[in-house]
Amino acid sequence: MIKAILTGHSKGLGLGIARALLQQGHAVLGIARSQNTELQQQYNEDFQQISLDLAQPGALEQLESSPQLLKFIANATQLLLINNAGLVSPIGPLSAQATVDISRSVQLNVAVPLALSALLARKIQGTQQLRILHVSSGAAQSAYPGWSVYCATKAALDMHARAVQQDQLPNVAICSLAPGVIDTAMQTQIRETDESLFPNKQRFIQLKDSNSLSDPDETGKRLVHYLLSPNFGKLAVDDLRAH
Repeated sequence: MIKAILTGHSKGLGLGIARALLQQGHAVLGIARSQNTELQQQYNEDFQQISLDLAQPGALEQLESSPQLLKFIANATQLLLINNAGLVSPIGPLSAQATVDISRSVQLNVAVPLALSALLARKIQGTQQLRILHVSSGAAQSAYPGWSVYCATKAALDMHARAVQQDQLPNVAICSLAPGVIDTAMQTQIRETDESLFPNKQRFIQLKDSNSLSDPDETGKRLVHYLLSPNFGKLAVDDLRAH
């Protein structure tokens, strides 16, 4: 039985991923600040949710002791962890970055994926297989003005996947995957940012105007196909647009 734990499942790419998994009959445990009632009604037997703001201090400790989480993973033959939740803020140069915003982004973009990966690696038993997918970004490889925190946190996921692959753990495969530029609320936030904080703003406006943004549902299907493919984990860092 394949079961998936997915952060940030309630909207955007996370919702697309959840739909793709559920449509294939795989059980999903979504973790996000808000719940998705539509998915709950449609896939009640295979879908569970935990309402939790993962960017808050103490969130990881709550998850680690969650009976719902431990019960969910118990009888999985293959366990999937999709670390999708993330923040693009704070946007702007160092002088415009508030400490609280930096802390929340590092918590959600880095601490949560790393800690969840380690937690599940400790919990799998016997022949249980664990596949970990970090949702990365092209910003992990290319620096952008105003995105120093976002670029750094996504680069951290790429390096984490490379190092975990070096551990050569039996039954564990990992990849940090850039999914491309997707039409989500994060893109709306980027386009609404003052150009003085994000000089590359016009590029993202042009992507929207030229219909060059990927559909979240379609990208979710392609990501799930990648995650379940026999070759998953051969590359520690990859780009979905290359497939």
